[in-house]
Amino acid sequence: MGNNVMFLLWKLMFQKISLKKLILIVSIVFTVLLFLSFAGNSCAIQHMLILNDIFSYEDSLDPELCEMIIERVDFFNDSCEPQIEIFDCG
Repeated sequence: MGNNVMFLLWKLMFQKISLKKLILIVSIVFTVLLFLSFAGNSCAIQHMLILNDIFSYEDSLDPELCEMIIERVDFFNDSCEPQIEIFDCG
């Protein structure tokens, strides 16, 4: 009985939504997801991730992590404005 009621509710809902509205909704959702995926590569987010890695390095003092952070900082400084000072792994 419960499945029949749910099926009827979904059927009534989709009868009210036209194909144009459905395409519009799907397009908006796709655009928002696309925007969020590109926003994930912004300079501010990269800056926060590098700072988090630096704090992790200060706890572990792992030389391999230090080299990786230096490479990321160098790439960040080439592509983004708030320059991060490169530190010594010594």
